[in-house]
Amino acid sequence: MLNSYLSSTVKQFKYYKSLGDKTIEQLSFEDLQNEFAADSNSIAIIVKHLVGNMLSRWTNFLTEDGEKEWRQRDEEFVDSFSSKVELLEAWHKGWACLFEAITSLKPSDLERTIYIRHQGHSVTEAINRQMMHYAYHVGQMVFIGKLIKGEHWESLSIPKGQSKTYNKSKFQHQKSRKHFTDDL
Repeated sequence: MLNSYLSSTVKQFKYYKSLGDKTIEQLSFEDLQNEFAADSNSIAIIVKHLVGNMLSRWTNFLTEDGEKEWRQRDEEFVDSFSSKVELLEAWHKGWACLFEAITSLKPSDLERTIYIRHQGHSVTEAINRQMMHYAYHVGQMVFIGKLIKGEHWESLSIPKGQSKTYNKSKFQHQKSRKHFTDDL
């Protein structure tokens, strides 16, 4: 059961990363920097914040507080990327840190206590906390991407008006137990 949780966690994080990857891929650097209103976040700023959070939370995950002294959270909300390549390098660096930490975990680690700002969490609670945080922000990225691209947006899920066709193709197969991302 615990191995299943860890395996599912990795797949789920990969899924959210893929949604971010596919969003970034569809947009120009200028699009990524687009802020729709004062005090709103561009995709570039969301990426910078996610990367800062990932590096802080997942570096020495089991042995150090998840809010590192070297993290400059307020600076994460100022776009300082000079190119899409730089943004992507940071994006991949944050996810690599996460995946290195997650894939090194053993089922016996899940009930260990880790700290974020001195607040204790089981490893399971910390993973769930971060997954929901990242899903929230990746969802924002996708939404902003859809606003920018409008009718030129390439859907990342079942396109509008295609549910019946999608379901028909799914129900043509035998029932099986697998992660929903296995067919993506």
